[in-house]
Amino acid sequence: MKTRIIGHRDAIELLPMSGCIEVMAGTFRALGRGEAVFPQRQVLWQPDARGAIGLMPSWLGSPPALGAKIASVFPGNTDTPYESHQGAILLFETLHGSLEAIVDAGAITAVRTAAVSGLATRLLAREDAGDLAILGAGTQAAMHLAAMMAVRPVRQVRIWNRNAERARQFVRSMTALHGIPITATATVREAVAAADLVCTVTGATAPILEGAWLAPGVHVNAVGASVPGFRELDTAAVARSRVFVDWKEAALAEADDIRVPIREKVVDEDHVVGDLADLVLDRAKGRAHANDITLFKSVGLAVEDLAAAHHVFEQAAALDAGTLVDFGAERH
Repeated sequence: MKTRIIGHRDAIELLPMSGCIEVMAGTFRALGRGEAVFPQRQVLWQPDARGAIGLMPSWLGSPPALGAKIASVFPGNTDTPYESHQGAILLFETLHGSLEAIVDAGAITAVRTAAVSGLATRLLAREDAGDLAILGAGTQAAMHLAAMMAVRPVRQVRIWNRNAERARQFVRSMTALHGIPITATATVREAVAAADLVCTVTGATAPILEGAWLAPGVHVNAVGASVPGFRELDTAAVARSRVFVDWKEAALAEADDIRVPIREKVVDEDHVVGDLADLVLDRAKGRAHANDITLFKSVGLAVEDLAAAHHVFEQAAALDAGTLVDFGAERH
């Protein structure tokens, strides 16, 4: 059997942000129609809590795809040459179960995470939103800038990061890449003041963004805190917002940004208006008024990885990209 191995560079090139946003829109339509299956992911932390490994299997009916992502998450990699998320997505065909492809999970995760935020922003942010604040200066900061620019007329960007030098490096590289005004700020409050788009992409374990700082009409994508024990938003930020998630069951199981305000009895589960499937299928109303504060809280779903990897595999097969290897045996 031939298996196509698709590395990081090929995967990035074959998954442009605008295209990935459309793939994610189709994925959530399929999810909302019941054409997807994905159990709660399993996460195993090392005893020293330095890092974890996660298993995320899934099935997608449209397009037909079966697979699993296995990836490590090492939050402390920020100041090392290594990405915080590393691993592989195994893609199987759905007729006989043969292994079609092994795709770099870091590339897929980087693009699809921001693409899902881009989709949420397209559905929830004001049409004229373009004053963007990004909290965090890593891979997801760069990817979210690209995603926001794909769906809204971004006019200026303010970036905050705990490491001020990393924020300055982000300003230099992204200004050269995109040619729009980008400045670094000393505080989170300064970054989000008057912003109508905010993306939180940090590894924070305690809230960094206060609801009192959010301007009327802002849309927030809260991305960094995707497993229990991590939190970027205070309770007031959630309470003030019209809240949407990628998938309600997953968010209520893993997102402390939402779980903590519920435990504090400030909000209840019904404060989550809906998920992306509800929005793309018009089963939930997004922004009701121009001054609404909308919040999209994502934890990341296995089916997003599967759909993105399947798309990359199809593109790679058409272009003969990647490397073919013998993997597995045929019955003789």
